[in-house]
Amino acid sequence: MLQYPQIDPVAISLGPLQIHWYGIMYLIGFAGAWWLGKKRAHRLGWSDESVSDLIFYGAVGVVLGGRFGYVFFYNFDRFVQEPLWLFKVWEGGMSFHGGLLGVILAMALFARKMKVSPFTVTDFIAPMVPIGLGAGRLGNFIGGELWGRPTDLPWGMVFPHVDNLARHPSQLYQFALEGIALFVILNWVDSKRPARFVVSGCFLLFYGLFRFLMEFARQPDAHLGFIAFDWLTMGQLLSLPMILAGVAMIQWGRRRAVFDGPSSE
Repeated sequence: MLQYPQIDPVAISLGPLQIHWYGIMYLIGFAGAWWLGKKRAHRLGWSDESVSDLIFYGAVGVVLGGRFGYVFFYNFDRFVQEPLWLFKVWEGGMSFHGGLLGVILAMALFARKMKVSPFTVTDFIAPMVPIGLGAGRLGNFIGGELWGRPTDLPWGMVFPHVDNLARHPSQLYQFALEGIALFVILNWVDSKRPARFVVSGCFLLFYGLFRFLMEFARQPDAHLGFIAFDWLTMGQLLSLPMILAGVAMIQWGRRRAVFDGPSSE
């Protein structure tokens, strides 16, 4: 079995100021999305300034949606007891599914500003999102959080700050699937110039499937445990609507006779 390398979660300390690796991973994710967005923006005839605005909208959606999602999906009881805890972001706590809802709302507002279909925007940004997802999962691993369930597989890893059991390094599994595999799939689909809705639908479908499967290796949240059937987790429950919506969007997009290119907007 492997040993967790005990990486210091603080990357840089400047007096009282501490910069955590997790925060750096967020910056890497946004910077990577901005770089890729600039390379792809010519398809829609957007300027570099438009891409920068898009990333800003997305960043606000991720942070606000992620925090609200974590509080309301995973810790609603604490919020009821202590409403101001919602604003204690320094204590940590972000939810992907909440962040997704925040980004969807942010993209709708951006689309209104640009006078284009919201799905034109989501199709554009979807292939860029896995950069941030992959970086975030590496941040989880560096921080020694969101560890996996016990395993007897040869690559099981002991997280000493948790216990002495060999566990799935589920953060790395999710990095491989949500970061690398999802990036390859979405950019391949996007390269085929599919109809509108398809790229967004593929994001929802494949992320939902990957997250649903990885939850079987990931330790459930201690304060929630299993939601039902002694195996269903909150992450799986929240991923099911994504899978269904993804399938519906792909089918709807495939029924469109022609690809809605940038000239149609």
